[in-house]
Amino acid sequence: MPNKTLRFYRFEALLQQEDWLTPAFVGVDHQGIIRYVSNTPHPESPAIEAVMGYAIPGFQNAHSHAFQYAMAGLAEIHPAGKADDFWSWREAMYQCALLIGPEESQAIAAMLYAEMLRHGYTHVAEFHYIHHDKDGKPYAHLAEMGERMVMAAQSAGIKITLIPVFYQQGGFGLDPQLRQRRFISKSTDDYLRLLEASGKVIQSYPDALLGCSVHSLRAVNFADIARTLDLVPKELPFHIHVAEQQREVMDCLAFCGARPMQWLLENVPVDDRFHLVHATHLDDNELNGIISTKSNVVLCPSTEGNLGDGIFRMKEFAAKGGRWSVGTDSHIGLNPWEEFRMMDYRQRITTHHRNTFSGDAAKYLVAEEITTGRKAMGIANREFFALGQPFDALVLDSRTPLLAATSGKHILSSMVYAGDSHMLAGTIVNGQWVVKKQEHIRLDAIRAEFESTMRRLATR
Repeated sequence: MPNKTLRFYRFEALLQQEDWLTPAFVGVDHQGIIRYVSNTPHPESPAIEAVMGYAIPGFQNAHSHAFQYAMAGLAEIHPAGKADDFWSWREAMYQCALLIGPEESQAIAAMLYAEMLRHGYTHVAEFHYIHHDKDGKPYAHLAEMGERMVMAAQSAGIKITLIPVFYQQGGFGLDPQLRQRRFISKSTDDYLRLLEASGKVIQSYPDALLGCSVHSLRAVNFADIARTLDLVPKELPFHIHVAEQQREVMDCLAFCGARPMQWLLENVPVDDRFHLVHATHLDDNELNGIISTKSNVVLCPSTEGNLGDGIFRMKEFAAKGGRWSVGTDSHIGLNPWEEFRMMDYRQRITTHHRNTFSGDAAKYLVAEEITTGRKAMGIANREFFALGQPFDALVLDSRTPLLAATSGKHILSSMVYAGDSHMLAGTIVNGQWVVKKQEHIRLDAIRAEFESTMRRLATR
């Protein structure tokens, strides 16, 4: 390819698997694909954009319920003498879900995705279960609401894996509740039709992929879970909530005599395409079973903390080679560095030791989130900034005081344990800036539509 067709960047450093490339010159083609990476400029590069920053691969947000961004921070008034836990929060979530139409859903998601990009996520897995109209009847276009998620992602410039969710019943062996009416696929065949329609809507956006999901063991008949897993395409990543709350575990035991993760391991072919969301309450056999099946966990520390779910056994899991990624779930927090901190500090508090992870903790956290996060999206590539790979990057501002005074050895540690979003220079997707100097390139239009939507909904 003639070099005049490439766009060149120069960074202070570029993160690779082994170490930082310093300095780093990157050339991308018109599609944003990396065609040149070196610590020396290409001898024929026509012009170079010099960036005062350190580039790392974009983070992967492996679990999102976009509509819940509309209620972030609104469920924090706790009447005295009244219990408040996940189950009471869920009632507020149901009310929010019943209010939002297609246009509102798109506006909320676009604002959320723009904020994700600002914080350094370049790809989101949208765990999508508002499928039907407010009366519970399917839209004429079965994947109407899923298509709105894809349109929102395209508007914001984030990559998306759309994960339509199979949601069938109101609890273990229970009929669906009226307030769950927008979520419901009555049968596996209904869900497969939804999945097929969702596969068609992603074709409108080159940066959209497809995943599949069962909401949870409590939300789908056990026989239909097994049938769904048998019938969905095997190349798709499979996502499922599991063992998030203590009550869920107790209800599952009472219903079938097994814990949720235990039932999965004993009754379906759990393997490396499984992404187990939360997995907060595991016994030893379940923890070891996840590791032996090479399945993956998706952790959402800010949401799990906000809902009082519990603490994942990360220290043991990581020591045994367990694979995990991060999601923001209800979007009570959107900063990946804070997610890392919460993940580590909860272990330090419960174990009374600081060495949750062996070796360079920050490097491990960042690398694991990126690589297993890609797997959760349905992407097999594990390389950092390899030739032929899209250039998706989060750029750290090397001029901020802490980073300016830090050697390469401690850049990631400074971000994970002492950094915040003000230390970010911007976000690049497919070789183009989508966020620069803390501002999304379409912020004004996206924000105006979001604010108009929220005023119309009158929920905040």
